[in-house]
Order: sequence, then C-alpha cells, then structure tokens
Amino acid sequence: MPEPADPARPADLPETVATYLRLRGLQPSPNSWRRRRRRRADDDENGPFTPGRDPHGVGDVIADLTRQSGWDAQLAREDVVRTWAEVAGEETSRHTRPVAFSDGVLTIQADSTAWAKQLQLMRAQILSEIVRRFPEAGVDAVRFIGPDVPSWKWGPRAVPGRGPRDTYG
Repeated sequence: MPEPADPARPADLPETVATYLRLRGLQPSPNSWRRRRRRRADDDENGPFTPGRDPHGVGDVIADLTRQSGWDAQLAREDVVRTWAEVAGEETSRHTRPVAFSDGVLTIQADSTAWAKQLQLMRAQILSEIVRRFPEAGVDAVRFIGPDVPSWKWGPRAVPGRGPRDTYG
C-alpha cells in the first residue's frame, strides 16, 4: 500500500529538500522553494538559522578575545622574541637573545662584547625591522648588552666601598 502524500510537500519535491525547507522555516510549495515564513519580532535573535548565528572559527574568536582584553601589545612583544631569528638574521640570532622588555626598550644580550658592539652599529636597521613587522609591540629602542659574567660588585652580599677582599690596606 503506498504512503499517503504529505499535503505540505509537493510530489515533485524530494523528501530531503522538503525536510531542509521545513527545518529552515520555509513552506515548500510547487511554485517557489524560497518563500519564507513571517518572522516574529521576538524570535530574531534566538531562532535557528537566523543571520549572525553561524559559528565562528577558533582563530577569529581568539583574535577578538585578545583585542578586547588588550593583549595585542604583549602578544606582539612575544612574537618579537619568538621570531628573533627572522628579525635579526640567522647568524646574529645564534649569538644573541632577547632578555627583557621594559618601558619600550628591548634588551638584547650577546655572546661577547664584540657582538654587542657590532649590534650597536646595526641598531637602526634592527629597530626599523622590529617596528615594521610588529608595530603594536611598542618597541621604541633597542639596548645591547654583553655576556652575563659574575661580578663581585653586585648581589645581595655586596659591601659598599672597600670591602673584606681589600688586601691593600
């Protein structure tokens, strides 16, 4: 025994299309498949398949979150550190590393004092590359320091003036 025809679905309309149209809130008809139902004023925001209800990509959601939270500058500074090899060049990055960022000054530590001096001569080029690639990082100046060597003059147990290691007096 054949199934009775659904009065809401024309005979020439496939069942899958009719189901889709019914879920979208459209009344399938033999004349037009695009006739839309009238919307009530209270169901515009909460109804399924309404404009603006499409899911957003994870990248778009995270970008909106960082922009709204004010994290763009901090993330740009982290990108400078992460891509230091690209910013400074491969050879230079093998002998240097970013160590601090404070008040718009990026501090770079070099393996030797010779590298630190060479980088001071290249300061304008490196700073312009950082500003070009990461303008939101807020880097105003670059400071180059030599290797971190132990010092007798600094530290929690340093004595001001002539101290206990003074053997001349």
